[in-house]
Amino acid sequence: MAANTENLENAIVSAVRNGVEDQDIAVAFSGGLDSGLVAAIAKDYARSVTLYTSGKDQSYDVVMAREMSEQLGLPWLHIPITEDNIEARLREMISITATSSPLTLSFELPLFFVCRTVHEKLVLGGQGSDEMFAGYSKYIGLSEEELNRARKSDIGKLITSTIPHETKVADHFGKKILYPYLDPLVTMEVSSMDLKDLMPKDADNRKVLLKQVARNLGYPFIAEKKKKAAQYGSGTMDLVRDVAKQKGMTYSELVESIYKDIFE
Repeated sequence: MAANTENLENAIVSAVRNGVEDQDIAVAFSGGLDSGLVAAIAKDYARSVTLYTSGKDQSYDVVMAREMSEQLGLPWLHIPITEDNIEARLREMISITATSSPLTLSFELPLFFVCRTVHEKLVLGGQGSDEMFAGYSKYIGLSEEELNRARKSDIGKLITSTIPHETKVADHFGKKILYPYLDPLVTMEVSSMDLKDLMPKDADNRKVLLKQVARNLGYPFIAEKKKKAAQYGSGTMDLVRDVAKQKGMTYSELVESIYKDIFE
């Protein structure tokens, strides 16, 4: 095992352990690499770990998460997102966060459902992994300089926009979200690595270092999982578009109308 992968493994395990040890943990669980790995590590240190997947019935995330929960031997709960509840939750999230970005709202809906539903105070997730480990498809084929610039920009958006949004949601429901992939132990280790080691060669070779950590820890089935973006994997984008269409609107127009209704 390469030394840099071993150090990264130790950093990720420590980051998860420090957050979850002797606690009851809810995992915002998509059944993919990012949330699967932190859930597997948490199982060794938390008092209890329960996996929660919010999404449309039979959506990609729900099917994948049910399968992986069985492989991990952890309790799993599906939180349904439906045409009947999605507009009310979207309105509720906008009123809590004052977020007006349709894209942010669409990919944050699954986490919103989790924070709203779970009884555990601590919610563990995989946020930050795509930025730290160059997991986005848009990173494929970039030069080192371009990748460095793109990752810095995306990490900046995460810190200035995404996490403040999620913190408002968590605070509202009396929860705290844990971000092990953004823990200083992990970010320092990633920063010390050669950028070449992070560069994705193609769609199947993204986040290779994180996949190696999963294999090293004895979870090859986590390393092999394919992932879709939250708003598509959960089915929320299809649902909100359908609801908007029934009102004769685009999804963006629906968001704008709700925002104006609340704040103007």
